[in-house]
Amino acid sequence: MSKSKNVPKFKSEKEESEFWATHDSMEYVDYSKAKRVLLPKLKPSTRTISLRLPESLIEHLKVLANKRDVPYQSLLKMFLIERVKKEIRH
Repeated sequence: MSKSKNVPKFKSEKEESEFWATHDSMEYVDYSKAKRVLLPKLKPSTRTISLRLPESLIEHLKVLANKRDVPYQSLLKMFLIERVKKEIRH
């Protein structure tokens, strides 16, 4: 199988995402020539947000984080991930 169409150039990740949401990659990619690769340093895209929390909650997070030897912001992310996964399962 040979690819029949050229993949267009995209101005943004959003534009590319919208394109692939409405187009079949089989028309653009010759998967018979694909090779497996490992991307060990690939990290998900992140966005900074501002979040107001009570100072007492932050202090409790810092105590818990210190017991686990992790930064409190990392612990907060871990807690959020766990809770979101639990909510999605239900």
